[in-house]
Amino acid sequence: MIDLSLLRENPELLRQSLRQRGGEESLVDVAIAADQHRRDAIAHFESLRASQNAFGKDVAKASGDERQRLLAEVKELSQKVKEASALASVAEEQAATALGALPNVVLEGVPSGGEENFVTLREVGTPPTFDGDPQDHLDVGESLDIIDMERGVKVSGSRFYFLKGAGALLELGLMQLGLKLAVENGFIPLIPPTLVKPEVMKGTGFLGEHADEVYHLGEDDLYLTGTSEVALAGYHSDEIIDLENGPLRYVGLSTCYRREAGSYGKDTKGIIRVHQFQKLEMFTYIEPADAEAEHLRMLGWQEQMLQALGLPYRVIDVAAGDLGSSAARKYDIEAWIPSQGAYRELTSTSNCTSFQSRRLNVRYRPEADGPTQPVATLNGTLATTRWLVAILENHQQSDGSVIIPEALHPYMAGMTTLSPA
Repeated sequence: MIDLSLLRENPELLRQSLRQRGGEESLVDVAIAADQHRRDAIAHFESLRASQNAFGKDVAKASGDERQRLLAEVKELSQKVKEASALASVAEEQAATALGALPNVVLEGVPSGGEENFVTLREVGTPPTFDGDPQDHLDVGESLDIIDMERGVKVSGSRFYFLKGAGALLELGLMQLGLKLAVENGFIPLIPPTLVKPEVMKGTGFLGEHADEVYHLGEDDLYLTGTSEVALAGYHSDEIIDLENGPLRYVGLSTCYRREAGSYGKDTKGIIRVHQFQKLEMFTYIEPADAEAEHLRMLGWQEQMLQALGLPYRVIDVAAGDLGSSAARKYDIEAWIPSQGAYRELTSTSNCTSFQSRRLNVRYRPEADGPTQPVATLNGTLATTRWLVAILENHQQSDGSVIIPEALHPYMAGMTTLSPA
């Protein structure tokens, strides 16, 4: 949720942010009107309640006919207070809906426009060359007997799979490599729940434009998470946290679930877009003034991972129209995928400023005896199942084998190369 003082004192900043996102500027006017209506309704209710309290004192002092007259007026006033309270509640709900429709304010320097308007910040590494056409990851994985899509479909339906043998070890090795890096940089490992309450899912911003991506268990009114970010953001909800000794950093490892709605016919082969996958996610609670520096640190840790795996990649500054509602800025890292002759997203990191913490009521005290303020939250992925795509394709050899990156050797039960049976 955006800072109310921005809406009241600098609405043009919100309009400018929506223009960059390609959103509807009228959302600002709707929110301003709803906020004013809420304040007016609350003021009217409180005025009537004050009058009711004053009347109560007069009734206590009165007697006879005067008391009866005042009691009749109190009864009438009581009904007005009840009606005003109901109207104030409705106005509160309407204001919450209008304010909740406003996405986070994009930071200065974020490119304007849609998905295609990103800015490439740098390219790192040289894409490999091959004697012939490179195989795609699924052909490589099936020839090595480490990916089994056919049985995944048989057991669970389309876009499910089994990772088998060295394929399972590769994924687990990725996660352990990422955990090692995270712990070395002060992150506390968590294995979070993958089912969360509606208020937590909503608080992180995943029940807006991306609601159709989320699995919902209606009988239990719980949501399956598509990233550990959701549970990690809710970890300190309704708390005042201590940032005196620096940021609180967590790294969550979990199974994730996404419907992949609207992606039919796009990356349906293999494990690029699937309904279930593993993901290792960084999450930081930090003072707002330090959030942008932390964002760059997260990006640096992600680049360390890709470099350790010998993957060529590029870093892009995502355009405003392609940001989620919670993000004020996002960097994506896209690895080179030889079979497609293109860069594809492997990981992203987002600065959500205080947007999520306002919704989830996570605060800190800048001064020991001072008032509380919302914290800033950031998230960034250190590894997912999709990374296997880039590893298998970039490190494939002409004889059908795949060289395992040296950084993963400690986790591969002595294997350094994968060869077809």
